[in-house]
Amino acid sequence: MRGSREDGFLEFAAGRSGHLFRSACLLTSGDTHLAEDLVQETLGRMYALWGRVPSGRSAARIDNPAAYAQTVLVRAFLSHRRRRSADERPVGRLPDSAHAGADGDDPALRVALLDALAGLPPKDRAVVVLRYWEDRSIEETAHVLRVSSAAVRTRSVRALARLRERLGGGISEYAVH
Repeated sequence: MRGSREDGFLEFAAGRSGHLFRSACLLTSGDTHLAEDLVQETLGRMYALWGRVPSGRSAARIDNPAAYAQTVLVRAFLSHRRRRSADERPVGRLPDSAHAGADGDDPALRVALLDALAGLPPKDRAVVVLRYWEDRSIEETAHVLRVSSAAVRTRSVRALARLRERLGGGISEYAVH
């Protein structure tokens, strides 16, 4: 039984870790080291719950492991942001990457968007990532963040306004024509 539990988890982790890492990079405004740490923490928590048989009211089977992992990731990010050492950042800008434009991505757009996301408070950034990157509903986002739907709407409006302000009219120069 243990072998099948571990095999199932390893398959899940291999299939989801890339997506979790991309989401974590957005949440951390491109801090790949912190993103890796958050993914590891998420997968560690998922492993601890993986394959558990419910016993009583406190334990519940995970019906959608991918969605649950995203929830764990966002909560790990928000928990990290509350720690005193969370304000420390080793670098101010993302380093150039050798493969930045290899798959059609525009590195200038990526840096501009990550810089703009970095200017948002952590909860606003989490709302933007969940709503517009993960394409979650207002209700799902509210559940993950443990806030009301109205709070998600308010944060969405505020965060998008801040992003527009930070990106300004110059964002059109990054658009693909």
